Amino acid sequence: MSVPDKAPATRRRKTEESLLARKRRARRINKELAEHYPYAVAELDFSNPFELLVATILSAQTTDVRVNMTTPVLFARYPDARALAEADETELQELIKPTGFFRAKSQSLLKMAGQIVDEFDGEVPGKLDDLVKLAGVGRKTANVVLGNAFGIPGITVDTHFLRLSRRFGWTDSTDAVKVEFDVAELFEPKDWTMLSHHVVFHGRRVCHARKPACGACPVAQWCPSYGEGEVDPEKARKLLKYELAPGREELLARMMAGETRRELRAAGFPLGA
Repeated sequence: MSVPDKAPATRRRKTEESLLARKRRARRINKELAEHYPYAVAELDFSNPFELLVATILSAQTTDVRVNMTTPVLFARYPDARALAEADETELQELIKPTGFFRAKSQSLLKMAGQIVDEFDGEVPGKLDDLVKLAGVGRKTANVVLGNAFGIPGITVDTHFLRLSRRFGWTDSTDAVKVEFDVAELFEPKDWTMLSHHVVFHGRRVCHARKPACGACPVAQWCPSYGEGEVDPEKARKLLKYELAPGREELLARMMAGETRRELRAAGFPLGA
């Protein structure tokens, strides 16, 4: 991992930055992250909007890796909203138990599936206003589904995105909806979905909550929060976490070899829209 030679010695004061300057800096960060994570994708496995919706609901308070270990059996048993709406709750709870909070999640899934059957003829709606009316679905989940299953731009504000958008000085808010709108003002809509992936990848791998690896950060020179974590390059490199979810080594290798997202989707990799 390369690091800029001239990382900032002190933090910038966010209040001294104009909107135009913040836009330029934000887009420079995203450009660098895009180059650093050319394989950034939705890390939940899915083959259609229904599967992504279910997986995203299950991902609350657990890891994508854990969800991906759970959903193959779940989707084989309940392949669509109609099947899920008719599921036995006890059986459903047992299947999703590894993801945690399985009682609450099972109730949300059953109600959500029933709503899709009753109100949308069994098909996951492709509009944000419709999605957020479904049980267990907020703006974050809706934007995940829209951006990755329907190709409709959206910013996904999870815990990683919220943390990094504040560290990057893109927002001062702690409210997810306000953060979404603050960040949206800095980027073109066409960039929103991939921006979300870039930031989340970086948050999981480098810019950790407790001790960010500042000395191994590819965007250090544009970050007003440089210095909150370990700045020594060698020590920082030891803090880095995995580059792609376990089990996706082939995906990483093929992406780094230059295969396009279209080619990889055709080969069966779950990259979304």
